[in-house]
Amino acid sequence: MDGLPDFAPTAHDLPLSHAAGPTQRTLKSAICCVGVGLHSGKRVNVTLRPAAINSGVVFRRSDLGVDIVARFDQVADTRLCTVLALPDHPEVRVGTVEHLMAALSACGISNVLVELDGSEVPVLDGSAAQWVFLLDCAGSVEQDAPARIIEVLQTVRVQDGEAFAELRPGASSSLEMSVSIAFDARAIGRQAFSLAVSGPAVRHELAEARTFALAHEVAGLQAAGLAQGGSLDNAIVVDGARVLNPGGLRMEDEFVRHKMLDAVGDLAMAGAMLQGRFIGHRSGHTLNNRVLHALFADAANWREVTQPEWAKASVLEAA
Repeated sequence: MDGLPDFAPTAHDLPLSHAAGPTQRTLKSAICCVGVGLHSGKRVNVTLRPAAINSGVVFRRSDLGVDIVARFDQVADTRLCTVLALPDHPEVRVGTVEHLMAALSACGISNVLVELDGSEVPVLDGSAAQWVFLLDCAGSVEQDAPARIIEVLQTVRVQDGEAFAELRPGASSSLEMSVSIAFDARAIGRQAFSLAVSGPAVRHELAEARTFALAHEVAGLQAAGLAQGGSLDNAIVVDGARVLNPGGLRMEDEFVRHKMLDAVGDLAMAGAMLQGRFIGHRSGHTLNNRVLHALFADAANWREVTQPEWAKASVLEAA
């Protein structure tokens, strides 16, 4: 694809002076967990391991001995979740990566190896909160390289009927997000939420928001081989005006916050921190992925920001 950013290490990736800006980070130690895939219903063992500078996020199918880079151009399916696959071998897949990707973003982890012995990342409680907890337990360390930052220079927009996703230049050195949703189910209705995305913001405002489903659609999903591991323990289920989960919602607008959490995870597959503004209306994994393709389709849409420019923007923003 023309304009596709090359994030492989080069001679220009040698250690630079980066005291003025964020650095790449990896885990201090490996950490493991076991869970069930939301759609496959299968038990999966996962180990998160430290990784070298400029590795990015790599998913390793330990049962197959194959690695898949977590990048937008490796996304093969976006039905109800984001699925990565090898372009030449689409049967080699890793699904439901978005919650873990959002947690990695919240914790500032640039480089990590995710080993798993199945085709789907465990859903855990349906949010990113337990992934954040695991990452905090593992700890993180700075690496001797500046964090990669992609600045949006021109507005790009993708649309499907009334739904759309848009990336446009922003007014700060962070990623600003505005997401709105509209559902016929009265328990959801119309909701909107805006946030200047940072690690603390994702942790405190988005991480605990769980995935959700409409009760009348569950049987159809399961008949199609999806949602095999879904339950009230890992998803909110809505029936008209009722939330069927015994504990109810974690926050009144949990639905739109989860949609934003998904977008954080999907946009993390830009392979770098995004600097700009994201606006999504009734958008989901498909449009989130399409807007990244649109961004990188033309080199005039974006640029990689150097550390001095990042520092200058931060100083101006704080003034």
